[in-house]
Amino acid sequence: MLHIEPLVFNPFQENTLIVYTDSGECAIVDPGMLFDHEEARLVEKIAELKVVPRLLLQTHLHVDHVLGTRFVSEKYGLDPMAHEGDEFLIGQTKSMAASFGMAVDRDPPVPAVHLNHGDRVELGATTFEVIHVPGHSPGGIAFYSAENKVLLAGDILFKGSVGRSDLPGGNHKLLIDGIKSRLMVLPDDVVVYPGHGPKTTIGEEKRTNPFLC
Repeated sequence: MLHIEPLVFNPFQENTLIVYTDSGECAIVDPGMLFDHEEARLVEKIAELKVVPRLLLQTHLHVDHVLGTRFVSEKYGLDPMAHEGDEFLIGQTKSMAASFGMAVDRDPPVPAVHLNHGDRVELGATTFEVIHVPGHSPGGIAFYSAENKVLLAGDILFKGSVGRSDLPGGNHKLLIDGIKSRLMVLPDDVVVYPGHGPKTTIGEEKRTNPFLC
């Protein structure tokens, strides 16, 4: 069985996810810790859950989702995994953070493992399928566990909304087309965990999301 523990970090209220199995292995998805106390909270929660970090997964590489990448990578010896299409954003992290009044000493590490549409990522006995949906960012991906009916959607899809497309590399048409052709075809009872805000389901978004009607 799959369990998901969301932690909300940084001024953007970003959802960092601890995704873990009954066997005690976990993936850390989109680590967004900016402050020391946020790093401590992540470490404490992982210890409290008694899980062992095995994967560092990134749905995309916008600043609010990568602030804790270096910490997690070095603390737990994990290679960041993301889509190559977002790598250009890594070199902009420090300056982008400064533009929002956030002090960051260094850019995060570039992804050591590139994930593409259709790839599969294993966490214990659980398999995640990588679904590429560009538009919020060129390399935006979601992680889908068919067995557990869970979608880790990053900033592609939100409860009642979709990701913004006015940032570098954004494209609203690509985003909407990708959501409709690759996410809305999933079963209605799939639970969606977005990069910000509350969880939702595919069925709810099909029925009520004004951007998809």
